[in-house]
Amino acid sequence: MPPQFVPPKAASGITKAINANAVRNLPFDNTQDFADANRGFIGDIPGRMIPREGPDATGPAIDLNDYKFIDSNPLTPAPDTIHPSLWRQAQLNGIAGLFKVCEGIYQVRGYDIANMTIIETDTGLVLIDPLLVVETARAALALYHAHFPAKTTVHAILITHSHADHFGGIRGVLPVLPNGQPDGNVQIIAPEGFLHHAVSENVFAGNAMSRRAHYMYGEFLHKSAQGQVDVGLGKALAQGIHSFLSPNDMVSTTGETRCIDGVKFEFQMANSTEAPCEMLIYIPKHRALCGAEVMTHNMHNLYTLRGAEIRDAVQWWKTIHETIKLFLYRTDVLFAQHHWPIWEQQNVGPFLAKQRDMYKFLHDQTLRLMNHGMGSVDIANTIELPETLANEWYNRGYYGTTSHNVRGIYQRYLGFYSSNPADLDPLPPVEAAKKYVDFMGGSDLITQRAQECYRKGAYRWVATVLNHVVQADPSHKAARELLADAFEQLGYQSEAATWRNEYLSAASELRNGMPDMQDKDHEMNMAAAMTLEMLFDNLGIRLNGPKAKGADFSIDFRFEGPLADGDPHRVVASVQNSCLVYNMIQGVKAEAFKEDYGRSDALVHVARMVFIGLFFGSVTIEQAIAEGEMTIDGDQQVVEQLMSSLDVFEPMFPLVTPNVNFAKGGHIRSAFRALS
Repeated sequence: MPPQFVPPKAASGITKAINANAVRNLPFDNTQDFADANRGFIGDIPGRMIPREGPDATGPAIDLNDYKFIDSNPLTPAPDTIHPSLWRQAQLNGIAGLFKVCEGIYQVRGYDIANMTIIETDTGLVLIDPLLVVETARAALALYHAHFPAKTTVHAILITHSHADHFGGIRGVLPVLPNGQPDGNVQIIAPEGFLHHAVSENVFAGNAMSRRAHYMYGEFLHKSAQGQVDVGLGKALAQGIHSFLSPNDMVSTTGETRCIDGVKFEFQMANSTEAPCEMLIYIPKHRALCGAEVMTHNMHNLYTLRGAEIRDAVQWWKTIHETIKLFLYRTDVLFAQHHWPIWEQQNVGPFLAKQRDMYKFLHDQTLRLMNHGMGSVDIANTIELPETLANEWYNRGYYGTTSHNVRGIYQRYLGFYSSNPADLDPLPPVEAAKKYVDFMGGSDLITQRAQECYRKGAYRWVATVLNHVVQADPSHKAARELLADAFEQLGYQSEAATWRNEYLSAASELRNGMPDMQDKDHEMNMAAAMTLEMLFDNLGIRLNGPKAKGADFSIDFRFEGPLADGDPHRVVASVQNSCLVYNMIQGVKAEAFKEDYGRSDALVHVARMVFIGLFFGSVTIEQAIAEGEMTIDGDQQVVEQLMSSLDVFEPMFPLVTPNVNFAKGGHIRSAFRALS
């Protein structure tokens, strides 16, 4: 880490010219979005800041004062370090507060990446998507009550899909009983499959996704005209307490309805669109349609830069097509869980049709060129939306882009391999980089020649070439600095907030190193709602195969106390061939040591939450035994051996420089050593 922070640099002359030219090529005279984003404004959160909660909390959950450099006047020109189209989106996403969508429906927007929708019922409220963290969800509901104090009872919470920014704040809005537990009488309604997909995305691959998300959302960038200005879908990810509760009512079929305290809700399934499980919500009483995150004021991700399953473009366009048939002629207002609403059928209709056609165009044209034999990168550099789609602001690539969505579509059908054998068994990046550098005359000569390319504005090529130098020799100061400069200019030129954040985050880390960050507790909160099957799947993911080489043992776990619905009281886990397999055994009481699935080396009696604590490092084996929360009969050493073979994933790891700590084995430590 450099001893002194290296600040961002100015836009180059070439970048200034590119951004200025964008103003001439886009319909900036269309300002309807500004009118719509301001429509129905009721009030704002005092001070425009939400503090974090908890005794050890520091800093705000979100502070919109950080964005004072962005105003909401559409006539204000963009700084030359921000693409004018992205500047416009950042202005719109900064319009925050409590808004009336229509009689009986309100939204709190701008205080998290997502919106929270509040629907008045006969005697209380139904909430849709309680944001990412407890603090922002609690503040959003308090803002509504500051203006409308009469209805305080939350009858139900609807969660449109399995992404954390739509459910992580649930404990901030759910009524709490005198014993401190959430009120189990409140309906928590979500699409079928919600628990599985929420866990698999946020826990199974969560550590890698979280680190990559730092780049995508610009979480460590300063908020400024040379830093983070937006994330496309909203201003920023709020920071704070992440919570999770399992739904108690699942929606599985289009056309299902629920009547909640006098208000009818009708559902359309939207699985495999923006999320593996998702649903749209229609409220007949108000002729209002909630588009969840399927229809938003930007091109969304078919592939997301933080990493996730490739979304299905066919299912996406067909879902919107079905929405038009089911709801358009019954809809006077369309609101989503990001951005601002659209009113009146004559506006909703074209919006839905052109969003549908955008995703269909991307899919069909990718496959057309793919079947002509073009590769994914060539296709991404060929396809452009037709003007009839591209000139609609709601189809601009602020979050997803044509380029990376096209590559995602290609990957969904044909995978990573190009069918050119040169790509079949590539050298590891660092090894290949060293050979490239040697072939090209060494780091100094490459950097010198890259400087000439930089002066000509060939920033993409500079980034390609100097990436080899930095991978081969991350200590090469001149290469790091010039690579950072190239990334920075590419960021300033990016219309997509996500691309800008990726480039500028990489530039900052090349100059200043990785920021310090404490371990997050997201996984522990999610684990409390996981089934035992999910917990043991996660155990298998954490098992370090090389450390477990030659291990051959079986542990019989008997779980005591409350369990999730359907969970057995007994799980027999075995380690052999450097992997962990398990059997979920229903209806067998904890009696014998040797039975059913062969001889077990140890019998462990433990409460589910204590097991989770052991798994995530909040309690040790010795502590659990000493406090009477766990007993081990048989060979205690095999239990210790299992725990010592589990990796603890570090939340911070290099993305633009070689992961040298991992290569040396120092970046992964065992869970048992961490516990001891």
